[in-house]
Amino acid sequence: MPGKYPFKRADFEKINTYSISDRKSLVKVEGLADLAKYSKSGEIADLLPGFLKANDLKRVVGAIKTANANGNHVVAGIGAHVIKVGLSPILIDMMQRGILDAIALNGAGIVHDLEIAFHGQTSEDVASEIKSGRFGMVAETQEHFNKAISRCDSDSGLGEAVGKYIVEQSMPYRHLSILGSGYELDKPITVHVALGTDIVHAGPGVNGATIGQASMNDFKMLTSIVGELEDGVYLNIGSSVVLPEVFIKALSSARNLGFNATGFMAVNMDMIQHYRPAVNVVHRPTLGEGKGVTLTGHHEIMIPLLYHMLIGDVT
Repeated sequence: MPGKYPFKRADFEKINTYSISDRKSLVKVEGLADLAKYSKSGEIADLLPGFLKANDLKRVVGAIKTANANGNHVVAGIGAHVIKVGLSPILIDMMQRGILDAIALNGAGIVHDLEIAFHGQTSEDVASEIKSGRFGMVAETQEHFNKAISRCDSDSGLGEAVGKYIVEQSMPYRHLSILGSGYELDKPITVHVALGTDIVHAGPGVNGATIGQASMNDFKMLTSIVGELEDGVYLNIGSSVVLPEVFIKALSSARNLGFNATGFMAVNMDMIQHYRPAVNVVHRPTLGEGKGVTLTGHHEIMIPLLYHMLIGDVT
């Protein structure tokens, strides 16, 4: 008896099936987490399965180790949040071990790195301080910054100037300063400023011309660093606007100057994947030759995980 609808139910008895042995399967037991292997080695890499982002993380670790072994550069561009969540000691150790060859910071990186160096504390409560206009108006931070850049000449880089000042002032927590450690290790720490974005840009004695010139010098330095990134690794960690924009301009400038900046792996690590890092770091720079990887997660978890996988049981 025909139904009230002008359609018939599909006859599933006529479905064509085939053997699973003829099917291409994307997941195989060889890729599952190997607890037996992990129990013997204790290495997190042996605990991670061989799929999706776990596999990407292992690829990044492998690329960094290969770059280190072959003398190719590994460079990190980091947002200030990376410093605020307590990861400076790990990045400093990575420089000391020769894992990281250079670090690029945005302007806020100076603020938090400098405050940790002289005060051992950073990151104010913006919501409460903005009500009275006290946000960003700490005297000591501005004074130290202004003194540091007052020593700049036309060739000074902003990162080097502040790092040198932190060391020469023997600040009590200078060993926890990325800028100070970079200066002592002869590792370039470049700083890329957007004027008006950082608390040291408002207050007595601020010199915008000096900040701009020193940051411009750091952009030229980063261009040379990126120019030598062939077969290396670039990590963008926690910067969604400034450093991705700076990176792609530095890369274009380097290639325009004749550098063979190709074949590198570009990695974006952040809590949320944003447009500029995805396009200006991971995708466009690696077109044709290179690899792009995105890893999503909280910095305070992902960077220690990456670090542990890089050093393993090395002491």
